[in-house]
Amino acid sequence: MDPRFDVPRRAAGGSGGSANSSPALGAQSRRRKMPPRPADFKLQIIIIGSRGVGKTSLMERFTDDTFCEACKSTVGVDFKIKTVELRGKKIRLQIWDTAGQERFNSITSAYYRGAKGIVLVYDITKQETFEDLPKWMKMIDKYASEEAELLLVGNKLDCETDRIISRQQGERFASRISGMRFCEASAKDNFNVDEIFLKLVDDILSKVGTDIIRKGLSNDDGTKTQSRFHATLLSVKILCRSGHINSDSVAEL
Repeated sequence: MDPRFDVPRRAAGGSGGSANSSPALGAQSRRRKMPPRPADFKLQIIIIGSRGVGKTSLMERFTDDTFCEACKSTVGVDFKIKTVELRGKKIRLQIWDTAGQERFNSITSAYYRGAKGIVLVYDITKQETFEDLPKWMKMIDKYASEEAELLLVGNKLDCETDRIISRQQGERFASRISGMRFCEASAKDNFNVDEIFLKLVDDILSKVGTDIIRKGLSNDDGTKTQSRFHATLLSVKILCRSGHINSDSVAEL
């Protein structure tokens, strides 16, 4: 036979290399296909505040590291999913961005109940958004759990030259609310955004307790979480059909 056409036969299975390498390749393939480790905790966080304060921008900066200069107002509710790791635990965050317009209050109020953390946002350049804070606190008192962690955020720190609300005013307001923390941030400049959410989650874990953190969710907590999840998913579908939620986000649930 002409040696020019003497081509070595491939190993069994159609892949290159020797037969001895096949088991290793197969093991690597199996390792790549292993599913990711499930979350130890699933936490719901809501972002509230008046229209135009930058709630959507804060959420998208944290979850996607993006910023839209001409962001449209949220209609009803929207949400994003982000998984973080804290204290050696994997935590799946479901972050709800609520509309600031009063006509959507009947829709957004349902999302306070299951929230473990609430981010209340105002615009440091707009007096009216700061004056609206007591109204939002009434919503929290009416609908949210007493155990929910609260964080007040003065957003748009990148507009320092147009500031109307001083940092001291924000600190004084937060100091009057039991357990409320305060910080200022800029979604545009990505200043303090990660810190807002990660500190809030850390505070939630501190309140949950070290025993539960070590064990993860108990069976009872998992059942309750699953029930809340199905109830939330049902309401999402209803809101999606009515146009009160962004249908593109539903695939993330």
